[in-house]
Amino acid sequence: MIWISAREKTRPPLALLVFVVLTVVFVAVTFIDDGKGWGFWLEQMRNGLTTGSLYALIALGYTMVYGVLRMINFAHGEVFMIGSFAGYVVLTEVFGGNDMATAMIAPAIVVAMLAAALASASAVVVIERLAYRPLRQAPRLAPLISAIGVSVFLQHLFLRVTGGLSKQYPRIFPQGPNENIDLGITEIKYIEMFLIGSSVAMMLGLYLFVQRTRLGTSMRAVSEDREVSALMGINVDRVILMTFVIGAALAGVAGVMYGLWVYFIRGTMGFLPGIKAFTAAVLGGIGNIPGAMAGGFLIGLAESVGREQLNSVFNPVLHWLGMGGLGLGNEWKDVVAFFVLIGVLLLRPSGIFGEVVGKRA
Repeated sequence: MIWISAREKTRPPLALLVFVVLTVVFVAVTFIDDGKGWGFWLEQMRNGLTTGSLYALIALGYTMVYGVLRMINFAHGEVFMIGSFAGYVVLTEVFGGNDMATAMIAPAIVVAMLAAALASASAVVVIERLAYRPLRQAPRLAPLISAIGVSVFLQHLFLRVTGGLSKQYPRIFPQGPNENIDLGITEIKYIEMFLIGSSVAMMLGLYLFVQRTRLGTSMRAVSEDREVSALMGINVDRVILMTFVIGAALAGVAGVMYGLWVYFIRGTMGFLPGIKAFTAAVLGGIGNIPGAMAGGFLIGLAESVGREQLNSVFNPVLHWLGMGGLGLGNEWKDVVAFFVLIGVLLLRPSGIFGEVVGKRA
């Protein structure tokens, strides 16, 4: 599964990962001579890494569940959305939102993340018990359809509860002239440093948990062969449930981080980040924790840097054709992300780090 199994004896192709990252960076800052300079491209890289860290956190839930059950949990984006709303309630109703004291910012974020993790984990326990477990031995298409149904239900439930309106997250990180940290060659926002650092720490923590704890060992065993694991005394249902819970908790935390980053959340917010995170999991190698991390960061970089590359290349052409008013907007970042996925999978269908999945019982 997420971990190196007996089926995955080859070393992860780290050279390919390094090559892809360096190629994106090199092309961005070397061959695009549009007067924007290093500072502009470094800013785009920061944005890409920040967004990519969120995709990577969400992708871990996809990759863990698929590694164990060979099932795509398409309701995972809505689990992420539930966590974001739980964090919003804590930050606004408990800590006062924009009016909270500076000394309370750190405790507020911690409590909001814990509440989000608990809300998302609780939701996925109900979802797994009612929508997935009864279909565990059914044909693979049945739980997929069930997951899509749960996704649609949760979207409309939250749209109904919120009246279809967006909610605004409090702006608790420094704003304006004081929002950046000077690093010499560039600046980085406090919130960007927090999001990237927190995401990397949680992803590494998950990897160590899976590799070095008793439950992690059970997860790896179940991912390899459920029937043999049951014969060895492992409670397979409990391990599968904990796999869902851990992935959901990380998605809930990512929901709070997403709200702090983009400020606005609504009932349909989980769909696109969920699709991007699934794309990241496939790009890195489904069922592989390091692959999900790498895939998330690559998708984020491709969106941010790649979009600006397209703008630099195609906008002059559109202007020359008399269509300068059209331009290439931010929506092209989605096009770039999926083109990167297609390109990598054409070269390596199992993803950058290779697919690692268990036997379907």
